[in-house]
Amino acid sequence: MATAASLSLKPPARFLCGGERRKRTAAGFSVARASQGNTFHESMVRLSASTVLILGLSLRVCSPASARIPPPVISTHSVTQNEIDSDTLVVEEEERRLEAEFEAYKAKVYSLTLPLKLIALRGSVPPSWIKEFMSSQGKRVRLKTRFLANLEDIFFDLSKPANKGKSVSADMISLGDSWLSFAIKEKLIEPMKGVEVQDWYKGLSDKWKVYLRRNYAGEQAPEGETWAVPYRWGSMVIAYKKSKFQQYKLAPIQDWEDLWRPELAGRISMVNSPREVVGAVLKYMGASYNTTDLDSQVTGGKIAVETNLASLMKQIRLFDSNNYLKAFNVGDVWVTVGWSSDVIPVAKRMSNVTVIVPKSGATLWADLWAIPAIPDSGKEAEALGGRARGPSPLIHQWIEFCLQPARSLPFTREVIPGASPSAIEGGPLVREPEVTKKSRAKLDTNLVLGVPPPEILSKCEFLEPLPEATLLEYRLLIDTVRKQKQGHGLVEKLEDIFSSFRTKLHSRMKKNT
Repeated sequence: MATAASLSLKPPARFLCGGERRKRTAAGFSVARASQGNTFHESMVRLSASTVLILGLSLRVCSPASARIPPPVISTHSVTQNEIDSDTLVVEEEERRLEAEFEAYKAKVYSLTLPLKLIALRGSVPPSWIKEFMSSQGKRVRLKTRFLANLEDIFFDLSKPANKGKSVSADMISLGDSWLSFAIKEKLIEPMKGVEVQDWYKGLSDKWKVYLRRNYAGEQAPEGETWAVPYRWGSMVIAYKKSKFQQYKLAPIQDWEDLWRPELAGRISMVNSPREVVGAVLKYMGASYNTTDLDSQVTGGKIAVETNLASLMKQIRLFDSNNYLKAFNVGDVWVTVGWSSDVIPVAKRMSNVTVIVPKSGATLWADLWAIPAIPDSGKEAEALGGRARGPSPLIHQWIEFCLQPARSLPFTREVIPGASPSAIEGGPLVREPEVTKKSRAKLDTNLVLGVPPPEILSKCEFLEPLPEATLLEYRLLIDTVRKQKQGHGLVEKLEDIFSSFRTKLHSRMKKNT
């Protein structure tokens, strides 16, 4: 395309208005007549020069670009078609260059990096999950993890004042289900908002939804909030040494009642949880772990529970959550009762050990993801690297990832003890190839892919929050049994552990204030 300036030199006829074409025709006729006569030569030359000047001025008035271009320069040069085509090619080339630059700009990736901070129980999260999640999210996630030795450490860290605790800086923490009620009452965690629209929540078993829906007092409530989401679960189990049982020709252990067998007196170790010990007595008597009234809900009432509890105490040699498995490993005891997450790894390292879930059912435990509550002093927390404006927007992606069927592989392969939440009611599990199974020693157990058989699972229970009146009744029961024994025995430890937890927690909180 020719420029406006070049056209002003001597434009083709199509760029001139009608009056201009008429003027140029008249001028040409006058010049022709002047060339034929000698008399008027000089005057005609002057007339031609005036005509040229008028033509230049008329062109500037008629041109559409006359208001934007410089005054025309008189020239005898004419614009050819080749020059117009050359200018068009230059413009088209510039347009192609600009288009290429725009496409290159659109192809650039400007990654939005989002943080996700997790604090979890050591050994509860399969290492493959961390790698696979980061791979699935690409460069947009900055995942930070911190693992603590036990749930108590996580809970006490969460309980510290905001300017000293580290858990408040996390987007999510792992919490045992037995700690959930107390964490809610103490306002250490916050409810999960908007979970009803999340795909992971829609696929969650009703059993989980009912158990995790609580009011602000930590009690189960149908209309309450959802405070946490599970990522693995298991049960209480009984492990025993087959070699010792075969040596002394003892019948295999199958249910809670076997713990009362006389030949096992002094040969049993057990975790130091009062709810589990009293619960074992209740299960032995055909009652529920979550019994709220011993007299009305248990055959024989409180007196019968007290008698059976006292006789079980005579059977137990060691009541210590830290050392009960050590005693089992070195052979001081032949039977141990504990959480599957603790017992199974130890049993796999030993030979001739059987692990069973009692036929009449056992307690279920769960590791949960929960959101730490934002402290009142948000500015202080933010200054120390804490959360002041809500959790990471990636928490639902993380939960969705943890609950996918493919995440059950570390459990079915026994890399991590436990089971996927979808397995609580027979949900889909990803099974490993048979070749992998044959290359690994098989544990003698009635657990199937980490899950109790359906007929036993249906009799298992989560430990629900008990009313304060029931907890007081349990403490009085333990105190009565303690007084029947001389000195500072095992039962006295039960009472001390049962009543000292809150004192210990509040003293730590006061010390750190």
